[in-house]
Amino acid sequence: MSAWTPASEVLLRHSDDFENRRVLFAGDLQDDLPARLETAGSRVHTQQYHHWQTLSAQMGENAQFGLVADASSVADCDTLIYYWPKNKPEAQFQLMNLLSLLPQGSDLFVIGENRSGVRSAEQILADIAPLNKIDSARRCGLYYGKLESRPAFDADGWWGEYQSEGLTIKTLPGVFSRDGLDTGSQLLLSTLTPHTKGKVLDVGCGAGVLAATLISHSPKVRLTLCDVSAPAVEASRATLAANGFEGEVLASNVYSDISGRFDMILSNPPFHEGRQTSLDAAQTLIRGAIRHLNIGGELRIVANAFLPYATVLDEVFGNHEVIAQTGRFKVYRSVHSRRPRR
Repeated sequence: MSAWTPASEVLLRHSDDFENRRVLFAGDLQDDLPARLETAGSRVHTQQYHHWQTLSAQMGENAQFGLVADASSVADCDTLIYYWPKNKPEAQFQLMNLLSLLPQGSDLFVIGENRSGVRSAEQILADIAPLNKIDSARRCGLYYGKLESRPAFDADGWWGEYQSEGLTIKTLPGVFSRDGLDTGSQLLLSTLTPHTKGKVLDVGCGAGVLAATLISHSPKVRLTLCDVSAPAVEASRATLAANGFEGEVLASNVYSDISGRFDMILSNPPFHEGRQTSLDAAQTLIRGAIRHLNIGGELRIVANAFLPYATVLDEVFGNHEVIAQTGRFKVYRSVHSRRPRR
């Protein structure tokens, strides 16, 4: 979160408009503009733990993380600056939550890349905060409107579920593979054998389908699940509860809040930050795994076949094998067979 994103650069063209406003920032926050833009007061609500880590270091309690915002998140704000994410249902969930709390008459600015579908904000908000496009630059659109009527919002109404191998998988907007099990996870699941034992860490747990499937046929495993996404954390907790399983689920930026060592680390790691390809999370996952594995423990991940993970696995572990693959995906397995490098 150092260089400005194109969306923030467009907002900076209007920086004078925010000097006397009490601004709530939300949405797909990928830089620290909320901490640096001159305003009468700035607050942040984010569903992304890694964004909160960066912003809270500069803004303290004025930056909040969680599935939903509450009255304390909004406080006395009179303006919302919303960064449009790539996922439309995620945007709808967040906007309905935030606009249900802001005072009627509040100013609303929506900014996003055109390819992310930011134009759909006009339709979504037509009945409660009609928007007009006020700027277009850096392949982004900036929209402005006033909150004419506060929407009703009930987070419970946004839950969904699907079935996978006889298990109930609970989901929320913004959770990976919200509407069904993705092909990569299916391939990774095909490599998990019954009677697995020991401590297992599921990094980037999403809706919790990997961990739930594993414990369904290996009840002696002790599960820890983590994700940067608040909807994913809540969905994984709900998935475990719906199937009568136990496990610790927590927010963590890869290993940032993980302690102890494990016998297996599982992951279907993301390779996007917003709409941009980014291998940072997967690189951190691989390079940090050896410090969180017992000797003889393994890292097992699924990845798009074109991504260059084999070289990193060999560099860190000194070994890797491809234990399943299709035309699109590979499942890699590396074993911690030596002491970590000093």
